[in-house]
Amino acid sequence: MRASITPNDGAPKNKEEKMTNTPNPRRPLRWVVSLTGLLAVATLGFFAWQSFYPVSAATGWSVQTVHSDVPKAASLMPMPDGSLMISQELNDAKGSIVRIHPDGRRDVVVGSLSKPDGMFATHGGWVFSQETGDAPVSFLKDGVVTELFRGENVQGLWVEGDDLYAIEDRKDNGRLLRYRWSDQSLTVIRDKLHEGESITRCTDGRMLYTEKKKGVVRELTDDGSDPVVLAGLNKPTFLMCDERGLWVNEDSTHRARLLLIDKQGRQQTILSFLKAPQSIVPTNRGTYLLAEGGRNRVLELTPETRTLSP
Repeated sequence: MRASITPNDGAPKNKEEKMTNTPNPRRPLRWVVSLTGLLAVATLGFFAWQSFYPVSAATGWSVQTVHSDVPKAASLMPMPDGSLMISQELNDAKGSIVRIHPDGRRDVVVGSLSKPDGMFATHGGWVFSQETGDAPVSFLKDGVVTELFRGENVQGLWVEGDDLYAIEDRKDNGRLLRYRWSDQSLTVIRDKLHEGESITRCTDGRMLYTEKKKGVVRELTDDGSDPVVLAGLNKPTFLMCDERGLWVNEDSTHRARLLLIDKQGRQQTILSFLKAPQSIVPTNRGTYLLAEGGRNRVLELTPETRTLSP
């Protein structure tokens, strides 16, 4: 006997069952939106972590904040009376050079500046630069500011006797300038530099300068070859030499480092997770002060074994 097959056999029993098997076209879109949101949250969290992660010191060193609320702290200059001169690198005539006294009082020494940056004590006063346009390099003495010369985005300064060196932070067209105090002459020593930011003389006699865009430190030589002495750096900015070796700050807004290259050429990371560090200077207490412009503060770096400055 044959089994009879009705027309409805094998078909959905009702409308509801038929709708259940139909794909929802909105479901992939929801997944994309959810995934995008998660990625955005993760990205924001990553940058927040980089911004607020505490600075880490190498073994044998400790670090602490000694001055906070110092907007865009850049160059530092300890004074004999224990006070500290600081350039605050704000733009549009909002920048200034301030003096922080041992008791915490703050005086504005020079105001209405635009990105004041480099400072150097010389000739009984201080020279300072402004890293914007053709703002002048000036000399401050006894409360009087005198314009010396103009460059273009001048940042780092170095003085030796009659010579004042100034380096320009310009993309692909920066210059290294030499100003003579005796006759007020200005000479271009190097050109076509890629974001030059610092120049210094080391204890071994070499004069070094940075090209931040290339991530290198070069030696200034008489024949003009200027060999690279350090490469592969993350936006090198300020240089300082002392008996320990060459100090290099990396001007990165995230995970920047303070490096020390000793006299045997060995490189050590002294501080990690800095945010846009600028200058570093020794104190007469055997410590170092570092301007962390990205966090508007000044740090004090202390070694286990101190070498006291005269």
